[in-house]
Amino acid sequence: MFDLDKWQEIFSTIKKNKLRTFLTGFSVFWGIFMLIILLGAGNGLENGVNKQFEADATNSIWIYRGQTSIPYKGFKPGRRIIFTNEDYETTKREIKGIEHISSRLNVWQETTLSYKGEYGTYSIVTVHPGTKYLENMTMLSGRFLNELDLAKTRKVAVISKLVQDALFKDVDPIGEYLNVNGIAFKVIGTFDDHERDMTRIYIPISTAQKVYTGDNEIHNYSFTTKTASVEESLEMVEKVRALLGARHKFDKNDRRAIHINNNVEEYKKFQDLFAGIKLFIWIIGIGTIIAGIVGVSNIMVIVVKERTKEIGIRKAIGATPGSIIGLIIFESVLITGFAGYIGLVLGVGLLELLSPHVQSDFFTNPEANFQIAVGATILLVVAGTIAGIIPARNAAKIKPIVALRDE
Repeated sequence: MFDLDKWQEIFSTIKKNKLRTFLTGFSVFWGIFMLIILLGAGNGLENGVNKQFEADATNSIWIYRGQTSIPYKGFKPGRRIIFTNEDYETTKREIKGIEHISSRLNVWQETTLSYKGEYGTYSIVTVHPGTKYLENMTMLSGRFLNELDLAKTRKVAVISKLVQDALFKDVDPIGEYLNVNGIAFKVIGTFDDHERDMTRIYIPISTAQKVYTGDNEIHNYSFTTKTASVEESLEMVEKVRALLGARHKFDKNDRRAIHINNNVEEYKKFQDLFAGIKLFIWIIGIGTIIAGIVGVSNIMVIVVKERTKEIGIRKAIGATPGSIIGLIIFESVLITGFAGYIGLVLGVGLLELLSPHVQSDFFTNPEANFQIAVGATILLVVAGTIAGIIPARNAAKIKPIVALRDE
């Protein structure tokens, strides 16, 4: 514990060399400031990408039909692949490791819905119950579609919060009937799906096929893979290609016949990318801070030389080498810590100031979290200690008789 006299001595030394101390401290300040800004910007970019992934489960695989581009067993290229309920059922039965699965039929892109004089144009999505998990949906009231709804081809609908507010106003929509292209659908639930596409309602795919198309065609289907690794998900993708290739008579290596989006693989790529970005940012930040450490160390070397006689007197009257080392290191930590703390505060403050004005689909909440602040604080203390070690050891080696002769 330093007493008041030593505090006054440290501040007196700093006061005598204001410009030199400021310029040295500024390099530490700038290093921490830029580290916080860069890490905050990296977090903002990562948050934006994660927000895009919120719309779909990160462990999901989506299969879309396409058009063949390779001749196969007498079939010419250019054939359109048409998925049916049998493709969905076969995939569900044959592919191991599937957790939740759903197919989809695009009956309309948009249609007019009405309820007691209120009208609006919204998207109609026809699905299986697994969509609740595939799209990370949060139910606000009621329930989502279930297997009984599909088996009995019930005319039921689950609506988004936006549809509820626009058409039902203050009326509780659960149990009410919504007019969908002249057909009444009973509302059984309301949902929030992370603001991805709030202008939609879900109805059972079996009902849509019976009422609107009269066949068993589907446009795409998807499933979650439990805790499958990237390698396991890629194996599942190849099994799906082989399965559908056999069913629809196309080469499983024909990448245009069907299109598969593997979110497991894509999400892992983004995770690796941002891990690399963060590592790069820390390297830049620490490199800048090291430059500041060298500056602080140099100034402390000069301070020790200027105070050679004073240190000799201290040792002559009984000061231990440990107390001399402690004094120099504490002064180094004080300069480094204060300058760095100002950089930390200003960096966090600037991020907070800019955050509301730089939001976008791929960049959101650029902030330095608590872990970053703690890490930066620890880095400052360590940096200050390192900066003071060499000057402090030099000071401790000074012999009183030599110091007293110093001019």
